[in-house]
Amino acid sequence: MSVTPFSLVSQGADAHLEIEQPANPQNVPQRIPLKFNPTEYKLSKSNTFAEITIPGLETPPIQYVRGGSESLSVQALVDTSDTLDDVRKSYVDNIRKLMRPQETLHAPPIVKFVWDKTVFRGVLEKLDVNYVLFAKNGVPLRAQLDLTLKEYRPAKEQANDPPRSSPTVEKSYVVRRGDTWDRISVAVYRRPDAWRELARANGISDPRDLRPGLVLTVPRLP
Repeated sequence: MSVTPFSLVSQGADAHLEIEQPANPQNVPQRIPLKFNPTEYKLSKSNTFAEITIPGLETPPIQYVRGGSESLSVQALVDTSDTLDDVRKSYVDNIRKLMRPQETLHAPPIVKFVWDKTVFRGVLEKLDVNYVLFAKNGVPLRAQLDLTLKEYRPAKEQANDPPRSSPTVEKSYVVRRGDTWDRISVAVYRRPDAWRELARANGISDPRDLRPGLVLTVPRLP
């Protein structure tokens, strides 16, 4: 059976992967090409919320805890039916190496998915390889790759982000079991000594009157 060379969106695709870390000795990004541009990709992100348990409520209040890492999922098709080369050696093996810990990082490499102005930096969290075309001798010539990259942002980089909340903005806080006034003050004002203003704004004269489920109004500080 003869093998018909495969043609899709564009040969010599613009979409590719780049290894950002570890850098090679020449400090030149290591580019891993894809045979064709993908037809689609998907971005996913989630947030974590905590439910505040209050007896008797069917739907408990929720409070934002933290954001989750964004992920990018993309399908890539690689094919060597035009040259009859082993698609593993030409494409797949280089991508599979992105799952392995690197000696200098003690973790898999940090990579970028690059396509025109789209740049997503992360680590390869999951890789599925499905071989779908073979030469007579069993050498695979075409593979469907399902890649999932998980966002990577070092803590130092995130520390430079503008704050997502301000101690001068009025908001609310739901008291949880184990909370104390100074802890709440740190949580909402980033300082422990502003709890008196918080109690006064909520009409609380007895500091011991702090029960789980109580919704506090957090006023702006002068």
